Amino acid sequence: MPMRVHAIEKVVENTPIHKTFYFNDRECRNAEPGQFIMVWIPGVDEMPMSLSVIGKQQAVTVEAKGEGTKKMHEMKEGDKIGIRGPYGKGFSLSGEKKLFVAGGTGIAPLMPLIKMSGGKKTVILGARSSHLLLFEEELKSMDVELHISTDDGSEGHKGFVTDLLEEMADADKKFDVAYACGPEIMMRKVLDFCLENSIPMEASLERYMKCGIGICGSCAIDGYHVCRDGPVFESSILSKIEDFGRWKRDESGKKVEI
Repeated sequence: MPMRVHAIEKVVENTPIHKTFYFNDRECRNAEPGQFIMVWIPGVDEMPMSLSVIGKQQAVTVEAKGEGTKKMHEMKEGDKIGIRGPYGKGFSLSGEKKLFVAGGTGIAPLMPLIKMSGGKKTVILGARSSHLLLFEEELKSMDVELHISTDDGSEGHKGFVTDLLEEMADADKKFDVAYACGPEIMMRKVLDFCLENSIPMEASLERYMKCGIGICGSCAIDGYHVCRDGPVFESSILSKIEDFGRWKRDESGKKVEI
């Protein structure tokens, strides 16, 4: 799929370290929630980014943490970016009672799914601190049951989002399906919870990607390619991937502990 060059139409500062960049790309209008695009930043490189807004306008929500993302945070409306995609396997809609578990920037690819979903929706949103909570006000304006967790206790539960899972289990809350995105150690705990409670789960994985189409092998994990077979994987597959929540590959392809 060739690269398309677009002007950034709008930039929203969500938190001190997160910005959302809006654009209009015909190929992305009907993307599946959970799919990703390769974004070319002039003078830097391409990077995989999940779509946080899908529709007439599309957007990616970016945390400034590396050379490429920090460079993107300097960009303004009218600046040009390149786009390839959308690529990969997205989330599937199923069930009446849905649980969404998000840590940090992990809420970004879940937002389109939450908006498209019907039925009863419970969202657990976590961040290191209250000022880093993404899309909190938007979620509060939606028809969802929202639970908040912060590492430092500045808002909501003090601790991890997975602590709230145990509270829900104790309260005998039942879910037909669970969706998760965030730090992989967090998602591993969500998987364990779902397996123990017989809840089908889908999770979006993040891996270093160069090509985005399954050729370079940089995103390989236990025989799967995150860019082509994922980034969304079902619990039946995740439970068999030994590296999930434990190992990933760096830019050189070397396995490093998560």
